[in-house]
Amino acid sequence: MILIIDDDAAVRSSLSFLLKRAGYSTEVASGPKEALEVIRMAAPRLILMDMNFTLTTTGEEGIQLLKQVKIFRPDVPVILITAWGSIALAVQGIQAGAFDFITKPWNNLILLNVIRTALELSEQKKIEKTPLNRSDADQKFHFDKIIGQSAALMDVFGTVSRIAPTNAPVLITGESGTGKELIAEAIHLNSPRVKAPFVKVNLGGLSQSLFESEMFGHKKGAFTDAYMDRTGRFEMADKGTIFLDEIGDLELSSQVKMLRVLQDQTFEVLGDSRPRKVDIRVVSATNCDLRQMVAARTFREDLFYRINLITVHLPPLRERREDIPLLVRYFADKQSESNGLPKVEFTSEAIVYLQRLPFPGNIRELKNLVERTMLVSGKKLLDTDDFKHQLSPDQEQHASASFTTTGLTLDEIEKQTILQALETHQGNLSHVASALGISRAALYRRLEKHGISTDK
Repeated sequence: MILIIDDDAAVRSSLSFLLKRAGYSTEVASGPKEALEVIRMAAPRLILMDMNFTLTTTGEEGIQLLKQVKIFRPDVPVILITAWGSIALAVQGIQAGAFDFITKPWNNLILLNVIRTALELSEQKKIEKTPLNRSDADQKFHFDKIIGQSAALMDVFGTVSRIAPTNAPVLITGESGTGKELIAEAIHLNSPRVKAPFVKVNLGGLSQSLFESEMFGHKKGAFTDAYMDRTGRFEMADKGTIFLDEIGDLELSSQVKMLRVLQDQTFEVLGDSRPRKVDIRVVSATNCDLRQMVAARTFREDLFYRINLITVHLPPLRERREDIPLLVRYFADKQSESNGLPKVEFTSEAIVYLQRLPFPGNIRELKNLVERTMLVSGKKLLDTDDFKHQLSPDQEQHASASFTTTGLTLDEIEKQTILQALETHQGNLSHVASALGISRAALYRRLEKHGISTDK
């Protein structure tokens, strides 16, 4: 049952008719008192709720009702209904626990999509989250372009496998070079939209003057140098997925235009006043801290909440060092194949050395180092010195800073390594054991040996 809360009888009737045609059962309430009576008696699958119930437009009643709903039914998704001019109020609602918001007048298709997404994600939360292993991931999903099997990466795979079948907007965060584009593509490949386009846009390299033409397209003669019609990226992505990379670099003036499209999935081509609709899944990525940018007023809060219904954080390479041997092998084989070179091997000392490098540039930096070393050395067996000779001065400085074991005994080095792994994995002993390549039982013995306590 979906509960509709609105003081306007016409709105209640319209929404009830729409939802019943879509196969949902409904209940209606004209205000907070009636709504709470229904909620106390039964648990709706979802709640559609207006923000104002009197002649005032402050939304205080709506926020208060939302907080009460979350006390009685914390797991029931709530979708707010508001006017475009009250989006700031809707943002307050999301901060108070609402799932999403729609604006009046709403688009029936978009509303039904939001409801379907909310219900799908709500069901996913009820399913026990059993950790994926690499074998299961490869059998059930499409992750073939992503190399690794560390616990941190498997956590990401698990999240992607759960949210990919929905239409929920996703924000991928992580340092530069961690593979955010590959995760975005994996979301698309594991979704029902897999046969439709996956369109990538680098917003960091898009100037304000080109934003509208690039994203929305233009008609011939719309401006100087518009010699022919151009199809915009949103239209290219229709029925598929659009990947908005480096969204944190989008200028403020362009952010409000982006919000309009993501809100209504409607846009106007430059030189053509006829609105066009698209059906797209939005996946964004950034290496910026968008919450800090919102606080500094350099990123719109309403856009932030529109793009990050689901957040997927990619760990840096230093938090998944056990994947480095697999990545090294993969990059070396690809380089040999593309350049017609003989297959190379690596000494065990070289692999250990690479696993201890900090790699501030993450996977991209590792890839460049492996390829450069192969091409310059020309050897079939690469050792530690081969890699050392290819480090830039900055890389050497980072590497020197990371090796602080001079003068330590073997036991002291082991203790430092365990402490560093505990800090990296925030005390998760399963992840620590996996990262160190030992069993949990062996880890417990070493913790006891070195007198390391894991109590918080």
